[in-house]
Parts: sequence; C-alpha cells; structure tokens
Amino acid sequence: MESMADSCERLIQKKSTKLTLFEDLLQPSNPQPNPNSMTSDYREDSCPSDCESVVSGLENEPLFGSNNNNLIRIGNEDMIYATISKKLVSNLKSNGFTNAEVEAIHRRDYSGIMSQAKLQSFCIYAKAVGMKCGYGNANVKYAWYGAGKKEITGILSHGFCFPANSPQGVSLSPADHPNLSVQSSAADDDDGLRHLLLCRVILGKAEVISPGSGQCNPSSEEFDSGVDNLLAPGRYVVWNSCMNTHILPEFVVSFRATPSCRGCERMSQPTTRTPHSHWMPFPALIAALAKFLPADAVGLISRHYGDYKKKKIPRYEMIQKVRKIAGDDILMSIIKFNRRK
Repeated sequence: MESMADSCERLIQKKSTKLTLFEDLLQPSNPQPNPNSMTSDYREDSCPSDCESVVSGLENEPLFGSNNNNLIRIGNEDMIYATISKKLVSNLKSNGFTNAEVEAIHRRDYSGIMSQAKLQSFCIYAKAVGMKCGYGNANVKYAWYGAGKKEITGILSHGFCFPANSPQGVSLSPADHPNLSVQSSAADDDDGLRHLLLCRVILGKAEVISPGSGQCNPSSEEFDSGVDNLLAPGRYVVWNSCMNTHILPEFVVSFRATPSCRGCERMSQPTTRTPHSHWMPFPALIAALAKFLPADAVGLISRHYGDYKKKKIPRYEMIQKVRKIAGDDILMSIIKFNRRK
C-alpha cells in the first residue's frame, strides 16, 4: 500500500532536486515567483519527505520538558546545524547582538502517522496554490517565527492558535532577515535561552499590507499572503485561516544573544520618528488605540505591555511589538493629538 510520504511525493510530481536549506538566500527575497524562470529555487520541490525528517541526529530527547513534540536533536557536526547556526549568528551580530551563540537545533520528526498527515496536508496545499497561480509554483520559502518557550511548545503540540502574533495573522521573518522574529523571542526565566522556529511557508502570490490597516484576509482571490514590501520584504504574513496549512515548522533553534546598547538603539529607531512612551502614558495610548484597532490587536498590545510591567521583556522590545501591531502612522497621529490637547 502506498504510504502517505509516497503519496505526497507523487502529488508534488517532483521535477527537480529538493529545496535545500537556505537555498532561497541565493535568490532575492522578493516573494513574487517568476513564471518565466524555470531555474530559480521557486520551482524546487517544497515538500520534505519523511526521509528528510530523520536526518542524522542524536537520540530523541525532550525539549521544553515534554516528550510529545517529536523532535530530534541535530549534532553540531552536522552540515544542517552549521548552515543554520552560521546564518543566524551572523545576522544577530550584524544587528547589534553580542555573545550570539546557538545552543541547540532540533528537527521536527514527521515520520509518525499524525505527523505524516500534517506533512501531506502541507504538500497538498502547496500543490493547490501552485496550480492556482497558473505555473505550478507555490513560492515556498523558509521563514523564522519567534516566541517564548510556552508558545513554541503549544505550536509544536497543537499548531498555531488565534490570536496570532499580529492582527493580520501569523507574522514571520524571511530566512535572511530574522530581526523581527528575534525580537519576538522571549528569554527563558530559568536558563536565559531564546527560541526560534524555522518553518517552510507557502506564500503563493503576496500583496503589500499595512500594519495598521486591520486587513486580516486577502484583498482578492488573486493573493495568498501578505508582505510589508514586495521588493525587499522584512515580514511575511500568513492569514489566520491558513496558519496551520501554509506553515510547516521544521526546526527549533535555541540560542543566546545579548542586545548591546548600540544594537538596542539601532533596532528601536526606524526611518521615521519613533514614538516614545514618555510622550503619552501607555494605558492612555492603549485606550486611544482601541478606537482604531480590532479588539484582538488591542488585547495583544495590552499583553505585551503587561509582559513589560512584569519585566518579562525589555522596554525597547515592547515598543517594537506595539509599533509592529499598530503601525507608526496611527501611533504618531494619536501621540500628536494628545500633545496638542
């Protein structure tokens, strides 16, 4: 009888080699597939087989105190470990983090019967999105997702949950620009480790969305995902309705990184003027934002503010999260209006 993995491979109808790790770094980050280019990485097989999911690794071991996450630790001599570690550490150091070091990398094991079902579902959706786009290209990319230990444990066990980390849906960072996801990763209370998920993401045809627009679905059937910039995206958005079909968590990367003062300043200052909390008390700001943003977005901002008050996240990180959710235009308008009052 044909196995799920074999069926998945047949559905994809492989025409070229596997999508290799970080292969998309060799191409521009532009998420729009090029139907005329049959040599780009977009055309590669985007579905990992169960052979890939059990690549050389150490014995199964619990992560986050759970034995149910189906993770295999990758040895630090493995090429995959070296590739992921080098890319992440390099990006962290270039963005002002000191003492950046990867502690462990685990790969999700998709060989179990329920895990194979999730894998097959991802492959079927990749095939469907490729057919919808008209040229068999689902535009699958690697992307980072940052969160605390508890949230990542839940994702590995049950999938992504609503509310997502942005009002539009699940927000991820391109493989070569992990900054936003790193800022969303919260250090463990016990050992100070941070964690990122490295996922395969079906982007299809992306459209530009504004953080403050409140858009939570594609504007038309033509589009499949959202980005902040078509030419050089720093953020991918997968709609809530697609978060557990278009995102396949594949690796958990545990690392340490200390933001330097210089790095903090660089990460907290955008190209436009940065709103500072001393201009307006945060409770008042949240109350004002409630008039413009959906309730789930305001709730998420309140949660980040609560984490800051409990000293779970630093102030600059809380500000970055609020700016990402609300958008600078709305924040500046509210703050300016308050100052005039």
